[in-house]
Amino acid sequence: MILENTVLDIAARGIILSAGAIVWVVILIRINGLRSLSKMTNFDFVMTVALGSLVAGAAQASSWSGFAQASAGMLGLFLVQFIAAYIRKTSDVAEAIMQNEPVFLMRNGKFLEDALRKTRVSKSDLIAKLREANALDLSCVRAVVLETTGDVSVLHGDALDETLIGDVRRF
Repeated sequence: MILENTVLDIAARGIILSAGAIVWVVILIRINGLRSLSKMTNFDFVMTVALGSLVAGAAQASSWSGFAQASAGMLGLFLVQFIAAYIRKTSDVAEAIMQNEPVFLMRNGKFLEDALRKTRVSKSDLIAKLREANALDLSCVRAVVLETTGDVSVLHGDALDETLIGDVRRF
């Protein structure tokens, strides 16, 4: 594809194609914005994973057409994400369809067993997240929320502004 010597060709392709794919991704992110690689929704997470797979495919392409196809796939992902973000922003119905709801796992120091069961989160995993968040006293934990991305947010302290939990689902 690039050089006559097979070993040197493999090395050159790996370096040149992966560099080209990364430069292409940076250009697409600059055009589409930093939101492109955020992890705000499950859709964003899928975008990031798929993009990584396409970059790997581009870096391993054995022909220029394979590299071009992977690059076109990256462009397609960014276009789909841009369109989906626009639709979500302009339509509450689309937002409800495309986005999961955050869910309470714990509220005012008490574990919510129904929510833990329905979300398939174990109590031991939740306790580990509490430790990560430096929660020292369960009675000071105002809320633990399983976010739309799968992250767990621990809100602890003396008070909790209800604005922060207004969209959280209660089981």
